[in-house]
Amino acid sequence: MNVVLNNGVSMPLLGLGCWDLNGKEARTAVEMAIDIGYRLFDTAAMYGNEREVGEAIRNSSIRRENVFITTKVNNADQGYDHTLKAYDRSCKDLKVDHLDLYLIHWPIKRTRKETWKALEYLYVQGRVRAIGVANYHPDFLLELDSYSEITPSVNQCEFSPYLYDQKLLASCTSRSIVLQAWAPLVRGRRFDDPKLISMATKYHKTPAQIIIRWALQQNISTIPKSSSKERLIENFDVFDFHISGVDMNIINHFDEGYRMSGLDPMSYW
Repeated sequence: MNVVLNNGVSMPLLGLGCWDLNGKEARTAVEMAIDIGYRLFDTAAMYGNEREVGEAIRNSSIRRENVFITTKVNNADQGYDHTLKAYDRSCKDLKVDHLDLYLIHWPIKRTRKETWKALEYLYVQGRVRAIGVANYHPDFLLELDSYSEITPSVNQCEFSPYLYDQKLLASCTSRSIVLQAWAPLVRGRRFDDPKLISMATKYHKTPAQIIIRWALQQNISTIPKSSSKERLIENFDVFDFHISGVDMNIINHFDEGYRMSGLDPMSYW
């Protein structure tokens, strides 16, 4: 299942998030995910595993053009010139000649404008197929409107049924920006919610599969992290059922404002 971004590039809606996967664990997880059918891999300079992610992709039988690689500008590397150098380092570590998606990791106040201008330059130069942001709540997107020449293709934010920010989703939708959810499964901390268990029982699926399918049906990209083969298979087994409109609305009301990270992006404002 793919989504066409606002610049015409096709991106898988479901991928593997590589946060907190280290060394051999990251490489093995990506190798297993490729075998299962994943084609979108989300890493970041901040994660320290770009080399292992790139190695796993290179060692696979999948052609480079059939894999979608996302990475992000580290906070300490923001600013126009620093971002261009950071891009080169990421490509070197991944051992690729271009990125599919390059994101600003967090909206650092004093550098986010110049960082975005560097991303626009990289895009115009054809060195990245799409550019975007992460952790940009509506106020950040509104500010970005004032100086950007290119609309972000993706906004990656913490988002789940338990952090269902309708204003954020509407803000992205109105700009044709794909919202991409990190920590979509709330790291399993709500799998014992009776409401979610009831929904999973109804559809003969697991709580994780219900949450992932809920996101995909709204064209919300989702990148759950796992290094377990069993979990990787489970998270990818979501294309054989459909959640009804009534049940989608019920899940929309699971919201608790529950933020896994404990960090509100607006603290960067």
